[in-house]
Amino acid sequence: MITTSKQAYLFFSTSLLLLTALTILFWGQLAEDWKTYQQAYLFQTNQPGQPAVQQIIPRLGPDGQPTPDASPELCLTCHMGLAEISPSHPVESFGCVICHRGTGLALDKEQAHAGLLPNPSDLAVAAESCGQDNCHGGYADPTRNHVDQVTRSLQATYAGGIAMIRYTFGVQKDLAASFGVVGGVDPNPLSDTVSSLTAYQPQQDALPMETQFAQNCLTGGCHLTTPPIEAPYFYRSTGCAACHVLYNNDGLYTGADPTIARDEPGHAATHQFTTAIPYTQCNHCHNRGNYSLRTMTFTPRPDLPPAGPPLSEMMPTEGRRLVEYYQPIGQFTLCEWELDCADCHTQAEVMGDGHFWPDQKTMQYIQCRTCHGTLTEPPTTVEITDAEDPALRLARLNDHYSLGMGDVVISTARGEKMGSVQLRGEQLVQFSQVDGQEYVVPPVMGSDCQQQPDEQESRYCHQCHAYQR
Repeated sequence: MITTSKQAYLFFSTSLLLLTALTILFWGQLAEDWKTYQQAYLFQTNQPGQPAVQQIIPRLGPDGQPTPDASPELCLTCHMGLAEISPSHPVESFGCVICHRGTGLALDKEQAHAGLLPNPSDLAVAAESCGQDNCHGGYADPTRNHVDQVTRSLQATYAGGIAMIRYTFGVQKDLAASFGVVGGVDPNPLSDTVSSLTAYQPQQDALPMETQFAQNCLTGGCHLTTPPIEAPYFYRSTGCAACHVLYNNDGLYTGADPTIARDEPGHAATHQFTTAIPYTQCNHCHNRGNYSLRTMTFTPRPDLPPAGPPLSEMMPTEGRRLVEYYQPIGQFTLCEWELDCADCHTQAEVMGDGHFWPDQKTMQYIQCRTCHGTLTEPPTTVEITDAEDPALRLARLNDHYSLGMGDVVISTARGEKMGSVQLRGEQLVQFSQVDGQEYVVPPVMGSDCQQQPDEQESRYCHQCHAYQR
């Protein structure tokens, strides 16, 4: 005999499906653009078939049935070739609306995109989208509250730069950080961090140079909160996607979604997150040119677009990298040439650790000796013994290296484990997080290196190990 609760569930499921069918029929007759998009997708992928409404019901229960709060979504009817954002966000479980908002049952573009968040990771909305409880926020473990980390990071606040400019022009008496592009409060500050930052806005009686700094530098496309310069090599997104969603240098989309123009710059290469972040992504912000302290204006590099000519498509990979990344006056070591930025700079150093650091010098802790050691001491290593170690979580998100219980890895000065630098036998091996290539890390101990333990800035290494364009 069917119980009352089962009868109610069957009635709910049947009603939901009927309502969905009627809604699809109504809006499907109202808007026909989706058929054009699907025909374009089928043609460009050389697939047979006829246009048909594509429905998903996210948040399925353990038995494969929709949970009571599930609502059908028709987004993939138009965005038929859209790549899944990541294996951690399967569309069958998450859908689209939970992150992007909009109207999931609409097939008309204006109705479907009403209230849409094109980039849910933009810091203006990330707390309500990516930062939802049990997503990237709301955890007792602060290492999992990524939105808090990024919002308080130096990439978001630029606290040290603001303090330096204000001090240089006599607006404040010292280099203490009290303002940020993004403000806020840290409930658990450390001894060398600040407890709060005020969102920076020049006062009405501000010096002309301070006003020009705010206009040209803080809103000039170089920080996580501001849109990029719309020019080759500068294209990127904002917020979390500034790093984790890759852009081509020409800003053109190369995915299969028929609704996104392939000749319109300003789109991500594909609709996908990644932790395999190549130097080219970092390069959309870094090494693009120089700011003049005297005029508070940005001067693009003269050897690359948009100021310079485009590079030949026939240029070898390594030659292209040397030109694209390093400015003509730059010096670099072999590891800076071969590795990608993400191979050395850890998650906490780049994304932040949830605290307001006053400047880059105080925050940065990765040094040459982190991996190479010193003349008298090897690098610090530690065994992975906790199944919940953040290093294991990071390794699962990157398919270019593996990490397991019992593996021995590099540990930074602040105890952060670098899972991609592992002890194999008696050698330290670096696994590229971008392509998985292996590099043996040479130790300083036992070598002819004349390194001094307190001389860890790159300029000291460049005295002996420098390459130059």
